[in-house]
Parts: sequence; structure tokens; C-alpha cells
Amino acid sequence: MTLNTDKTQENRGVAGDIPSCRFSVAPMLDWTDRHCRYFHRQLSEHVQLYTEMVTTGAIIHGKADYLAYNEEEHPLVLQLGGSNPAELAHCAKLAQERGYDEVNLNVGCPSDRVQNGRFGACLMGEAELVAQCVAAMREVVDIPISVKTRIGIDEQDSYPFLTDFIGTVSDKGGCRDFTIHARKAWLSGLSPKENREIPPLDYPRVYQLKQDFPHLTMAVNGGVKTFEEMAEHLMHLDGVMVGREAYQNPYLLAEVDQRLFGRDKPVKKRREVVQAMFPYIERELSKGSYLNHISRHMLGLFQNMPGARQWRRHISENAHKPGSGIEVLEQALAKIPAHLDV
Repeated sequence: MTLNTDKTQENRGVAGDIPSCRFSVAPMLDWTDRHCRYFHRQLSEHVQLYTEMVTTGAIIHGKADYLAYNEEEHPLVLQLGGSNPAELAHCAKLAQERGYDEVNLNVGCPSDRVQNGRFGACLMGEAELVAQCVAAMREVVDIPISVKTRIGIDEQDSYPFLTDFIGTVSDKGGCRDFTIHARKAWLSGLSPKENREIPPLDYPRVYQLKQDFPHLTMAVNGGVKTFEEMAEHLMHLDGVMVGREAYQNPYLLAEVDQRLFGRDKPVKKRREVVQAMFPYIERELSKGSYLNHISRHMLGLFQNMPGARQWRRHISENAHKPGSGIEVLEQALAKIPAHLDV
């Protein structure tokens, strides 16, 4: 599926009137850190990238800089976890000052730790509070405030429950951008991993939601793996969000600009992507970063290609060693048959 348009904002990767959510990589805790996002950006100019979920408490009280990122990562969304309107507003303002393109409120994570902090999927049961949180953030920033949510929680999984939630958050909170994970969440009894796999996907419910709220921008998340599936979803919705597939098979991102954003440019080869990472890796190593913290995100780049296992094995066995540098990746790259134009 290809859409012809011109790129109008070089630094933000926005193409014409196409919504930025047309293709995004899901926020994933312990995965989509700044090294991962920089790597993904080498594959696509336009894919919308998300931070891992960051709690308001970490930003306000933590000693680390939880808002750090690389300028090359734009368009970039900060995903916040929290339920205190004033604290969320404070963090959203900081995010805008730091140059983030959007702030997203997590109303979808079902883990016990998140529930104990009164944020994530449990907030679906508190639509009025979510509306207050969104309104508080919108009051202090100009960048978009979006919400990522589920289609229901526990026994509250009827379509009227979902429409009431969306209606309240959009009407009272002013939210215009939603990403809907097309599964409900069980707040107890299932692990976060099981909550990504066991509750059945219900894409038609998300399609119906867009029909009933045509003025809102809506993207779907959950189980999306192929461009054929994306094309089907984009017949009904404004965008698709891909999670584990983009991490485990990152080369999927290499064709996004051409197939979903209408860019007329060559698709990057895998070798080119690896070599494009070298200056970044050397810069990060000079700052004290460890090679394996960066290279772990690159392990799936040659998935299903000859030499892929040797590529993964060499990196896994050597990137963690003290003093390891780009020579580890160069040696791993040599494991890929030289005659392959990949």
C-alpha cells in the first residue's frame, strides 16, 4: 500500500497531511530505550517512535535524566504513567521544553506495579479522572496529548463501556488522538505477557469506534505484523502501532517510508544500517555506554537471512566483554555471506 505525498517537515519526518500515527513503534518497557530508538530511526525517517513508559514520580523525584533522547529520534512521543493531573501537567510542560513532539498517557498497561501506582489500564475505570489528566496537560502545552488504552478491563468490556470512556476523555478532556490496543486487559490473574496474548483481538470493535467518533484520530495496536495487515487496518483507521514484531524483526521498518508514507527513495540495505550505527556507537562508548546495551537491539536485523544465527551468536558472546567496540559488529557482519546484497 503506497500513498503519494511530499515530506513537509524534514526534522520531524511528517509527510504532507498524513497523521504522524500512521505507523508507530509501541512503547515497550526495557526495550524502546534511546539506543533502540536511534537504531530504528536508521531504518525509517517517518515512523513515530515512543519512549518507554516513564512515571511522573521518576521525572519529578528521580536523580537520572528520564527525558534524555537523541535529536535524530524525532518524531518522538513521551509516554507518561501517572494519574495526578498537576504532576502530569508539570511533566508534559517539561517534555515540551525538551522538544518532544507529543505526550501520550498510558491507560493500557495491566501490570500489578502499575496498578499499585494507580495508572495504566486500571484508569479505564476512571474516565473522569483521565479526562482531568488530559485537560490539565493540554492547558499547559501546545504539543498533542494522546491516550493509549485497551478496549476494556475485566468484566467492563462492553462496547458501551468503551464508547463512554472515549466520549468522556474526548469531550471533557479534549483528547483528539487515541491508540487502541484491540484486546481487553485482565487486571488480575494474567501477567503483562499473558495480557498481550490471551485476551482475543477484536479489530472490528476498534473499526466501529472510528465510525462512531470520525472526528478523532485513531490507531490500532495489537498483533500487527505484516504490511498486508497494516493495509487492511488503514482502510478503517488512521494509523497502526507495531510492538514486538518491530523489535524482533526490525528490518520491517525499512520499507515503512516507501509503503506507508509515499517516499520515493531506495530501501536501505541491512549492511548500510549496521554501518550507519558505527559513529553513534563510538560516540556512546566514549561517554561510558556499554556496547551490549546498544547491540542487543540489533540482534534481529538479519532475521530469516543466511548467517543470522551466527550474527546473533557473535554479538551475544562478545558485546558484553570489557572494552568491546564496533569491531564486534564488524566481525559479526562478516558472518553474513558476502555475496548477499542485504
